[in-house]
Amino acid sequence: MYNVELLSDRIARTSLQRRRNKEAERQERIFNDKVRTIGVDKEALDMQVKEKKEREAAEKDKQNAQDADVLHNSKVACLLHSRQVKEKHAMEKAIVSYRHQCQPPWSQREFDLNDPDRCRKTDLGDAEMMLPGLVGEDPDSKSRKQRQREQLREWLLQQQSEQAAERHQRKVEEQRYDQSRVEMDNKALQLQSLDTEKRKAAVIATKEYNLAKIETKRRHCQVEERNDEGNREDTMNHLLTGVDAEPTLSVVGVPGLCPSSDMRAPPESQQQIIQFQKYQIEEKKKMELEKKQEEQQHDRIRLDSARTALLMERQQARLNKQLRRHLDSTNVKLAETHKQQKPDIERGCIDDSFFSKFNTCSR
Repeated sequence: MYNVELLSDRIARTSLQRRRNKEAERQERIFNDKVRTIGVDKEALDMQVKEKKEREAAEKDKQNAQDADVLHNSKVACLLHSRQVKEKHAMEKAIVSYRHQCQPPWSQREFDLNDPDRCRKTDLGDAEMMLPGLVGEDPDSKSRKQRQREQLREWLLQQQSEQAAERHQRKVEEQRYDQSRVEMDNKALQLQSLDTEKRKAAVIATKEYNLAKIETKRRHCQVEERNDEGNREDTMNHLLTGVDAEPTLSVVGVPGLCPSSDMRAPPESQQQIIQFQKYQIEEKKKMELEKKQEEQQHDRIRLDSARTALLMERQQARLNKQLRRHLDSTNVKLAETHKQQKPDIERGCIDDSFFSKFNTCSR
């Protein structure tokens, strides 16, 4: 037979061995005199210090990377600003050179007003461009101002006409709005009046229908009462006379015969009625007596149940008290026994078994 080891057994043995190794390491660490004298877990503290240093180093590296990025961006911004300044200076220099090359200065074409020979020095083209009169004087200023005043007047008149047209249009729209509001209000009043009339008509019709139904029901009740009275009279006549309805009908139906008008009951039928009434009275008394006896029986059962429940509660209370006393006495005995078996540490009566309980496990 081959010893076949199951996978579950191998896993269980491996986990058990791992727990034993961890427990041995823990005992070595805890039962070590140096570590126990220090009073703290030095390895855990070293691990925390190491993690804190690593975290600080990571934060420092991150801050250095951010500072490097800021410095790089500042350098790039400075280079771009210097490039823009250089381009601006080059553009201004190019504009100045272009003006010097392509645009002659106006000082060469100006002349002195106090020079008496300025007319001879003036070119024909410049003389044709100069306006008559003094230099800088506009001879058409009056006509131009007049045209401006006329144009301004036309603009003002146009604005006034436009404002008047807008006011008129606004007034017309307000009148239309007011008229539509009045029409809508009138229509709403008409609809409300029609709705009120319809409701009144519906209420009146409902009232009339209810009254007619009540009257019909009242008539029907009257007819039923009359029929009931007739039935009661027929029953009484039947009880008093002792004659069935069919012979009466047959007698009434025979021509030439009329029943007797004497409706008094014979002595036998009256005696029967009295006996029947006495029988009913006795039956009623018997039923009342049975009902009273049944209620008394229920009351007796209820009282017996309540008395039994009270007795059971008292018995249970007595049992609980006895059990409590027994439990207290048992606890006292156990305390005395435990006190006798417990070593007297205060007096110094300690044996070797007391010290054998320590350092048995790391937990």
